[in-house]
Amino acid sequence: MTEVYKSIELVGVSGQSFDEAVRVAVRRAGESMRNLQWLEVLDQRAYIAGGDVREFQVKVRIWFALDGPDA
Repeated sequence: MTEVYKSIELVGVSGQSFDEAVRVAVRRAGESMRNLQWLEVLDQRAYIAGGDVREFQVKVRIWFALDGPDA
């Protein structure tokens, strides 16, 4: 069996953690896409306000398999 994959880049945002920001991005991608297979964390950053981390952002690349025979 051969498969072809396509990738997209998303930024997940969370007020809790980097891990949760990744999960937010994956959940959102799963709402409109099928066959999610892999992810790669490309970048992490956080917003600081008043001396505290207020927001975690993670840029991810998510791969999904295309539909159809030998897509």
